[in-house]
Amino acid sequence: MKKVLIINGGQNFGHSGGKYNQTIADSTLEVLKKFENVEAKITNVDEGYDKDEEVEKFVWADYIIYHTPIWWFQLPNGLKKYIDEVFTAGHTKGIYMSDGRTSENPKINYGTGGMLGGRKYMVTTSWNAPETAFTLPGEFFNETSVDNGPLFGFHRMNAFVSLEKMESFHFHDVEKNADVERDMKIYKEHLTNIFEKELKPQLA
Repeated sequence: MKKVLIINGGQNFGHSGGKYNQTIADSTLEVLKKFENVEAKITNVDEGYDKDEEVEKFVWADYIIYHTPIWWFQLPNGLKKYIDEVFTAGHTKGIYMSDGRTSENPKINYGTGGMLGGRKYMVTTSWNAPETAFTLPGEFFNETSVDNGPLFGFHRMNAFVSLEKMESFHFHDVEKNADVERDMKIYKEHLTNIFEKELKPQLA
């Protein structure tokens, strides 16, 4: 049995009601239920949480799936606070032991003290920005991808605690040009393909 922790970072704040990321999280659960050898837990960050219980969930999980909107090119404040609190609470308790360095040779091995080795993560993001803002010459993000640009620090954060990255999925243009049915169909195909590959040894 493989265990999946879903973290829904959608948030009711300003003009955002968090509904889009709730739909994504629901779609994730729908896909995972198709696999008989998967058990899933979900944390809806906006509903509150106990940081020590969340540490236990990270240690419990084989896979972590983050769902987050992007606000002002960063994680929303609620999800950032969740990560700050939960990862700090996980120090020596299963998330990370140290930064990996030693006082004898402090210049090397930074970021090697994570305790979540053997586990993997993926992330979905939702944007007002169209995909072309990242891909076309002269457009806003200078042909820099979501993962190599705005999410660079997020991915290094997960590497710091020894999580291995799976392929991300990014929803674009969700305010001015949303097609929820189309987007969820494509996303569910993406997630199904990932977990069919991940679980293949167990399904054989």
